[in-house]
Amino acid sequence: MADGAHRRCVISGLGCVSAAGHGVAALWTKVRAGESAVKPLCLPRLEHQQVKTAAHFPGFDAASCLDKPLADSTDRFTQFALLAAAEAIGQAQAQAPLVFGDRMGVIIGSGIGGAVTSDDQHYKFYVAKTRTDPMTIPRVMPNAAASHISMRYGATGPCFAVSSACSSASQAIGLGLQMLRARLIDTCIVGGSEALLAPAFFRAWESLRVMTSTLCRPFSRNRNGMVLGEGAGVLVIEAEDACLARGAQPLALLAGYGTSSDAQDIVRPDAEGAARSMALALSDAGLEPHEVDYVNAHGTGTILNDSCESAALTKVFGPGLPGIAVSSTKPIHGHTLGAAGAIELIVAICALREQLAPPTINWLEADPSCIADPVPNAARPRSIAAALSNSFAFGGINACLAVTAYA
Repeated sequence: MADGAHRRCVISGLGCVSAAGHGVAALWTKVRAGESAVKPLCLPRLEHQQVKTAAHFPGFDAASCLDKPLADSTDRFTQFALLAAAEAIGQAQAQAPLVFGDRMGVIIGSGIGGAVTSDDQHYKFYVAKTRTDPMTIPRVMPNAAASHISMRYGATGPCFAVSSACSSASQAIGLGLQMLRARLIDTCIVGGSEALLAPAFFRAWESLRVMTSTLCRPFSRNRNGMVLGEGAGVLVIEAEDACLARGAQPLALLAGYGTSSDAQDIVRPDAEGAARSMALALSDAGLEPHEVDYVNAHGTGTILNDSCESAALTKVFGPGLPGIAVSSTKPIHGHTLGAAGAIELIVAICALREQLAPPTINWLEADPSCIADPVPNAARPRSIAAALSNSFAFGGINACLAVTAYA
């Protein structure tokens, strides 16, 4: 029997909730067309709201999607995760039943956890002077999404949350991959969820002065910030032998994972750390830099992030970088923070399967400090056999995932 490092792991199901709507198809339709899902946003209890747009899911009614007791006892981020998980599990089971139980794990990342509940209950306590909901703690805890998914499907293997800001989902997926390789489990439900478009949290992001009041323009001259988003991305990943044994056909190979810490600054990114995570993912996947065809960049649209990531990409890919399609899809679905790595990996998988490099919309002109050609404004047909997805977080936590066509 091959050792754990050589146990191949595949992706068999994808699920998503985003500003584009419910489902992977809704997200990919927007991404492929280069159509932004960013919309006007007016939050209650937020006087003098400075930034007036976000990539949010308007009109979401949990009670119409989930059992009422479940909808009533969960935060928005958990509800998103449950819906995304249902889609991913449904796709994974379309060909043959999954095996639930103690050989299936659940790892769901979130940067904040139950932000909407937290904001509402603090307002009740400090301002309205009304009774705090007795389910507040079970709603806000970051592991709520993972626990509810585990309970709903009877996945009795390892179950936990990863909270590492914008790298949460990517690290959750990477840890799932490592547990599969170590033969601790055979299947894992992985991803991330975030729903923090609540008044106090939104004001806190405004105070950081990293959000744009106009349009998010990653890698472009005159870019001035990010746009917040909400949503969830969930994937079913399996050991290849387990997937094939149940008669299912993989969507792609989850080939590699790399993570690193800058150990430099709590908010300022470092190109060396970002480059190290990409190099580690390539090494883990057994890929040479020239074998990568597409990179879904972290690409937030902030001045520092984009120039830092560009320097990291140059360090890793050198003179071969112009031959690789690199783009950021955050202007379409927003920066979903703890969910970003999963949503963007789903985009990268769709790109690989459709052989199409997604666009970086809102791009105006090249900035000398950034990559020169981030697939500006329109998708391009592209032969893609291997792709990377980058996530770089506050706290200096970097994560990179590599996927390849299944063969």
